[in-house]
Amino acid sequence: MAELKTKPTDSDVEAFIASIEDEQVRADCRELARLMHEATGDEPVMWGSSIVGYGTVHYRYASGREGDWFKVGFAPRKRTLTLYLTDGVDAHAEPLSRLGPHSTGKGCLYIRRISDVDVDVLREVIDAAATS
Repeated sequence: MAELKTKPTDSDVEAFIASIEDEQVRADCRELARLMHEATGDEPVMWGSSIVGYGTVHYRYASGREGDWFKVGFAPRKRTLTLYLTDGVDAHAEPLSRLGPHSTGKGCLYIRRISDVDVDVLREVIDAAATS
C-alpha cells in the first residue's frame, strides 16, 4: 500500500505565511489561520511544504487504507486559496450556496480572495468541518 506523501513537518507556519509574496494572499492566509484556530482550538502544523493544517483525524477507507490527516487546512495556490475540508464539500452544500464565488473539488473549497465571499458563511463551513 502506498504511503501518504504529505506529512506533518516541524516547519514554522508563521515563517511560511510571512514568506508569501503577495500581500493580499498573505493577509488572507493569516485570516484563514485565525478562523481555523478558533474553530479547532489547535495550533497550526505545516503538512508538507505548503499546507497548513489544524487538528488531526484518523481515517480508514473500506479498501483498508488508513492514516492520519488534519481536520481543516489551507494552502495558498497560484490562482486560489485552497481550503481542505476533511469531511468533504458535500456536507456543506447549503452554506456553500450562500458563500459567494467559489469552486469545489471532492474535499476542497477554492476561493480567490476572502473579500470575495461572505466571511460569516466561511466561518460556518470551517466550524462545521472542524467538528465533524
